[in-house]
Amino acid sequence: MGFVVLIVLMTTLVHYYLWRRLVRATTAPGPLRRALTLATVALGALIPVTLVGSHSDWRRFLAWPGFLWLAVMYYLAVFLVVLEVPRAVALAVLRRRAPARTAPVLVGAPEPPGEEPSGEEPSGEEPKGVAMNRRDFVARTAAAVAGAGALVTVGTGVRTALGDPLIERVSVALPGLDPRLGGLRLAVVSDIHLGPLTGLGHAERIVRMINGLQADVVAVVGDLVDGTVAELGPLARPLRSLESRYGAYFVTGNHEYYTANGPDEWVEELRDLGVRPLRNERVEIAHAGAVLDLAGVDDVTGTAGGGGPDFERTFGGRDPGRSTVLLAHQPVQAVQAAKYGVDLQLSGHTHGGQMVPFNLIVPFQQPMVSGLGEVDGTQVYVTRGAGFWGPPVRVGAPPEITLLELRPGG
Repeated sequence: MGFVVLIVLMTTLVHYYLWRRLVRATTAPGPLRRALTLATVALGALIPVTLVGSHSDWRRFLAWPGFLWLAVMYYLAVFLVVLEVPRAVALAVLRRRAPARTAPVLVGAPEPPGEEPSGEEPSGEEPKGVAMNRRDFVARTAAAVAGAGALVTVGTGVRTALGDPLIERVSVALPGLDPRLGGLRLAVVSDIHLGPLTGLGHAERIVRMINGLQADVVAVVGDLVDGTVAELGPLARPLRSLESRYGAYFVTGNHEYYTANGPDEWVEELRDLGVRPLRNERVEIAHAGAVLDLAGVDDVTGTAGGGGPDFERTFGGRDPGRSTVLLAHQPVQAVQAAKYGVDLQLSGHTHGGQMVPFNLIVPFQQPMVSGLGEVDGTQVYVTRGAGFWGPPVRVGAPPEITLLELRPGG
């Protein structure tokens, strides 16, 4: 209930701002303004309805218009905020250059013959037929720029989000890695987000691209789905065809806990599809006569239900001489992982920000946004994910599948 109230409040505030800049500032009182005001109210109501109804029987009808408008709304607000300073400067310059008292410009109203402009500004409202005064001109120009910018940005972002993920090839040096494990390759994918805006082809394409990498290990690092097995089971079936030398592994993300039936049914479904869940446990990857510990912990979201990550269970009694790679959905889990001497953590969750400038907000919750870095001495690789959540839009953060190669390093 609190989530719904927050969404309604934020949506109301943003749409009020959009109304002031795109409707009130650009139109005169009358039928056009009333119609645009009603449209703004309707579009504002569409956002919470879409978010609340995304798991209902109406999700297919709501998802595309609702989430696309969410993206357009977001970028309209971004462009308008960016334009606030140029807008204020333009108004100041126009006021300074204009005569102290200037008659408004009339469109379609020729000057009476023989009369010179009086140079006096009439009191009260502008007469009917006035096209634009200085404030109108600046407001409408800003609205046009923001509208064009938002539409172009969202259109480009849709093409990126629905296109092929990029293959990121990353080499990671692990101090103490047994040289015989050098060259071990892990295909890392996260945030596939099977849901109302994705079809069977989304999963098939990801599986095909992973198989083309010929990896030794496949790691699916959470947020596979946005619905139940009954709703989305057929979309996940291509995962049965994942190919790798030592198997495919999965850890839960926060969205597995948001489904109506919780994560357990997906854990069993994936097991049936040949993808092994790692729920606060580790397995041995034997390669070229050496052994790597591959571990996985549940997402922190499970803590609210009495579950969540259990690092003691996962790493208790392990051989400290072995290198360890941990699958954990959220980068913030590396803070705890570092206490157990984890060499490398593979995470997702952030989507790389998904839509710039949202990437500037992610660091307030997570220690990393994307790429390879370090948290308390543990190396962390954060993939941008292969899918999207909410709007089918990615701006500045293209979808990604990572081929990560381990090598010994000092």
